[in-house]
Amino acid sequence: MKRNGLTIIELITAISLSCIVMLTVAIVVQSGYKSWNRNYNNANSQSQIDSIGSISTFGSFGRRANKKDYYVYSTSGTGTGTTYTKVTPVANPEENLTGQAVEFRYWSTDVTATMLSPTSVTDSYALFYIDSGQLKVDFFTSPTTNPPTLAQAISAAGHRITAGVNTYTLAHYVTSVAFTHTTKDMAGDGYGSVRMKLIVNDPNDSQSKTFLAATCLRNTWPE
Repeated sequence: MKRNGLTIIELITAISLSCIVMLTVAIVVQSGYKSWNRNYNNANSQSQIDSIGSISTFGSFGRRANKKDYYVYSTSGTGTGTTYTKVTPVANPEENLTGQAVEFRYWSTDVTATMLSPTSVTDSYALFYIDSGQLKVDFFTSPTTNPPTLAQAISAAGHRITAGVNTYTLAHYVTSVAFTHTTKDMAGDGYGSVRMKLIVNDPNDSQSKTFLAATCLRNTWPE
């Protein structure tokens, strides 16, 4: 007598195939979740957030700066005892100069013809430097005077001047930072481009991460 339905072997085979399909789908879903979670954590990590802010701030003030009046410094010591020394050309007519701090000079207002006179000086500066594993920036704008008097970011003794300065922390867990520009003559004049190499060690994943940025100094005064 002929019977309708599945045999036990056919039933076991169908269940096995279903399990294989469901296992494959589960593996794909789990892999996708891990990948999404990893990308999300990377995009929202402290180091990534800090790098975006640092690169944006560095570029913004660099574009406003005077490419005839900026300085790259090498540093020695730590904390309040850090000494800043201007990096100057040694022998070659053209060379890369690298330091651990850079000072941009800029106007806090729109530039006028009076500001471009040979005796005029900018009224503000931004000093980028590393301090206790943090990338920081000092902002200073001189009181309204005519002509403005720009206080130097670094004293004659080679230390940061803190009077009237606003300091902000841009990045944490910084291992090192290097600012580089290329000279075009023995006086140390640059081509108007400064590069930043920022290395951080993110404590969340214990990985060393490198962030690169460059800013083009567009302004020149006096002409």
